[in-house]
Amino acid sequence: MSTFAPAIEARDLVKTYAARGRPPVRALDGATFSAAGGAVFGLLGPNGAGKSTTLKILTTLARADSGTARVAGVDVRTDPARVRRQIGYVAQRPVTDPMDTGRENLVLAGRLYGLRPRAARARASALLDRFALTAAADRLVGTYSGGMARKLDVAMGLVHMPAVLFLDEPTTGLDPEARAEMWAEIEHMTRTEQMTVLLTTHYLDEADRLADSLAIVDDGRVVATGTPSQLKDGLHGDAVVVELTDDSATSTAAHVAARIDSLREITADGSVLRARTSARSAIVLPELLAALDAAAVPVAAATLARPSLDDVYLSITGHEFQAAQDTHENAEAAA
Repeated sequence: MSTFAPAIEARDLVKTYAARGRPPVRALDGATFSAAGGAVFGLLGPNGAGKSTTLKILTTLARADSGTARVAGVDVRTDPARVRRQIGYVAQRPVTDPMDTGRENLVLAGRLYGLRPRAARARASALLDRFALTAAADRLVGTYSGGMARKLDVAMGLVHMPAVLFLDEPTTGLDPEARAEMWAEIEHMTRTEQMTVLLTTHYLDEADRLADSLAIVDDGRVVATGTPSQLKDGLHGDAVVVELTDDSATSTAAHVAARIDSLREITADGSVLRARTSARSAIVLPELLAALDAAAVPVAAATLARPSLDDVYLSITGHEFQAAQDTHENAEAAA
């Protein structure tokens, strides 16, 4: 990983949105992080955590209420035009014209970035080949599959060969094959081309696979930073997960687990009991199951696992990642 100055720096970013008839929404609440050059930096959090707002500020599409940010060494507030020349931005929603062909979209993007006609056509052809879209180059984008359209979106962000590429939820809605292809392309950008990529995602496996380092975002705040391995190793111990057959027994199960010295970080959520063990898992799990049986707590299933990013999120925030995702999605649906 690069030891030079960070390619992206955000410090104490605050952003509040007014909401008609409702209290203002604090989308960012002092977010601070930095990303090294030539690497993938992940912003991991559930929908509504503040990831897209952060990207809008870093790409000069929104202005923070307070705080500072620099991209490629340039202040986003004082010199936004220079920042825009350094970056590519792939939003969640398509930016291509469905009534133009893939080639026409790319050539137009090249011309908008100042490329001469011949150079724009050459760059379009190179990107179509790179993303395996040459066969569909002269078809209307409206006929593309979801995976093809998303690859074209990313190609649009690369037309002018930016130093920093921002990808906002690039694999949402893609099938497994298209998702794997996108992962491979993102890895190629940094490892072969030394491009800096900032990736927002709500997929734990995506962050674990792609991010050289990441920041976990929760309710507009950065609650943890580090490499995926550092964050997981910081938990010190295997996860114990016990699924109960009766939700009403969860409280009793938590009290039983609390009496076992080698268990810690005990949480109960619905019918699931979670804990972390500081001893050998193969010894602790039978001891816990025996204690639950003695307390007449019915168990449906029990598992052991090495720490995951979901465990990291749970340890830091006190709630599961998927539960936070569901809460935000339900709130959006009710709005």
